[in-house]
Amino acid sequence: MPEDHELFAALRFLEAHHGALKTLGARQKAAVARVTLWQYLREQAEIHQAKAVEDARTAHVEWAHLAPALAVNTPSAAYNKSLRLRAAALSDVTREEAGVRRTPEAVLKAQQEATARAEAERRAEQEAARRHGLLAPVAARLLQHRTCLDDGDDVTYWLDEIEAVLPSCETPTQLVSLATFVKAVVREVRIAERSTDYRTGMTDEARAACAAAAEILPQA
Repeated sequence: MPEDHELFAALRFLEAHHGALKTLGARQKAAVARVTLWQYLREQAEIHQAKAVEDARTAHVEWAHLAPALAVNTPSAAYNKSLRLRAAALSDVTREEAGVRRTPEAVLKAQQEATARAEAERRAEQEAARRHGLLAPVAARLLQHRTCLDDGDDVTYWLDEIEAVLPSCETPTQLVSLATFVKAVVREVRIAERSTDYRTGMTDEARAACAAAAEILPQA
């Protein structure tokens, strides 16, 4: 598909040369495609116009001054049209098949839902950042007690993985890998603790290190 700024010119060209298509089937297919693309442009225009109205209001432009720009006659009509435009923008954000109904109540509800989703995402990101901040110290603590944790098998393997990645663990991908390795250590230690010999050889400090790891990684 052409870029948005090219699409208008392309559609005008196709419109002007529609009759040049030789077969009825080709003209039908081309016309339907144009209808689809014009609908796309219309939706995009509403979304961007809604953002322009929002920016104008943020800059303290009165509804009376916005009325002519929105092709309406009164401030109240300008406000109502802005709601319809915001409904189109919210439909794009929420990806609802039926879209947002273009009434003040529906727009307000959709805005509240969008705000709630954004807040939930923000909290999730903050929690993830907090856990990542604790991850390296927790992993280092496991390595400090590896003498008690090593089992010569799976626990040892995952502790080796932590030891390899921890010194250079900076990127999001490396942090995800480190979290995976820490979870694996906690899981395998729990399995190994079914053995009395392994459980007896663990110190309270080693158990506390595993508990700390499980606490910051709830799915561990």
